Amino acid sequence: MIDAMSKTKRIFFCIVGIASSFFSATLFLALLSMFRPPFLSNDADPASDSVENERYDLHFPSDLEELKSLASLLKQYRKENSGYVVFLFCSAYLYKQTFAIPGSVFMNLLAGAIFGIWAGFPLVCFLTAFGASFCYLLSRAFGKVLLLEFFPDRLQALQVKVKENHDSLFFFLLFLRLFPMSPNWFLNMSSPVLEVPLMQFFFSVLIGLMPYNFICSQTGCILAQLNSLDELFTSSVIVKLCGIALVALLPGLIVKMFRKNKKSHKD
Repeated sequence: MIDAMSKTKRIFFCIVGIASSFFSATLFLALLSMFRPPFLSNDADPASDSVENERYDLHFPSDLEELKSLASLLKQYRKENSGYVVFLFCSAYLYKQTFAIPGSVFMNLLAGAIFGIWAGFPLVCFLTAFGASFCYLLSRAFGKVLLLEFFPDRLQALQVKVKENHDSLFFFLLFLRLFPMSPNWFLNMSSPVLEVPLMQFFFSVLIGLMPYNFICSQTGCILAQLNSLDELFTSSVIVKLCGIALVALLPGLIVKMFRKNKKSHKD
């Protein structure tokens, strides 16, 4: 009975911790969106600042049409308020990554549309890695009890794989990121519980998601011509991503074979 109460208290503490963090981050993002410099079009005059400022409501896009409208707006807005647009985009991206909120594809497309491929691609790569690391740290602080309570089987299965690939852990993590069917949100949350080192985690995300981020950012540069998200991940693109993932797995397999042969010779 005491153990059950203690477990309930730990779960409650973790939920409160995550909820408090989420509320604080949401409040910051809302204030950043509300207290923004005025939106002005090229033909607008200073007297219309307040009108223009009230006309646009910044929010995360939920479909392709909303994304196109937001991209067009922010591209225009960036001409006079570049620093604010960069800071707003980075804050929004880290927010979604930290709390494992779906929709990273929209943010990557938006980066390509606003900043272009040469600035947008490296930006989203680092934001993905830092955002995933923030999720890692949040999970390390509050997530272990919740993961063990609600995802015990999935966590155990991944733990077995991590132990099997302990000698070549980085390459295994890289494979999981490159393989397009890997649940990135669960990898971010479970890695601290499985004692994956933060530095290995960070660089596996940075490098492993580069192909995905590049495809999205590159497509974002021609966002106006995109009619559906299905055009983004065609069968040929999926095959290429799978091929890259398998190539990333090869060094780990070679290391495992080398160490196994070395161990057998010693025996």
